[in-house]
Amino acid sequence: MAVNTNWVTAEELERMPEGDERVELVKGALVKEPPAGYIHGGIASFVVRALFSYLEAHKTGQVYIADTGFILSHNPDTVRAPDAAYVSFERVAQQKRKKGFFVGAPDLAVEVISPDDTIKEVDAKVADYLNAGAKQVWVFYPETRTAAVYRSLGEVEMLEYPDTLNGGDVLPGFELPLSKVFEPMGLPPSR
Repeated sequence: MAVNTNWVTAEELERMPEGDERVELVKGALVKEPPAGYIHGGIASFVVRALFSYLEAHKTGQVYIADTGFILSHNPDTVRAPDAAYVSFERVAQQKRKKGFFVGAPDLAVEVISPDDTIKEVDAKVADYLNAGAKQVWVFYPETRTAAVYRSLGEVEMLEYPDTLNGGDVLPGFELPLSKVFEPMGLPPSR
């Protein structure tokens, strides 16, 4: 069995200079993520604002934006940067590292699909988050104006416009109508 001696570790990734593209670490290999398009960025920012508004009222945790790395596994290391994330204050307080990437999965990871994303890539991200302990993963599909809520690899709820996404056990009382996510981006329902 050949051993890959070219793996990059999470610590090495933290020390790398920032470039023009976002980089994730998947099983020790660097994976470049091109800059997001304006629809992708608009949806992600809307979800971040909705989460922030909820947390202003409920004060249960912290919301993070796309530049935040989460170490999901070691040997080889995987570091993902979801488009948005939520972590409870309890879990934030348990972090032994005071700088760098968050060790562990967010309680909630949010991904917005870009036109070039493949099903295989999206499934891999969802699996990485859930296998590392995420309680939910939300995936938004701008082209079809749908969203998937993963509670486990075997439990997924598909939502269609104009359904309302709810926060379940992770964010009790949180509601996000898909119409508010997609319409401001010029994505009205197809007729």
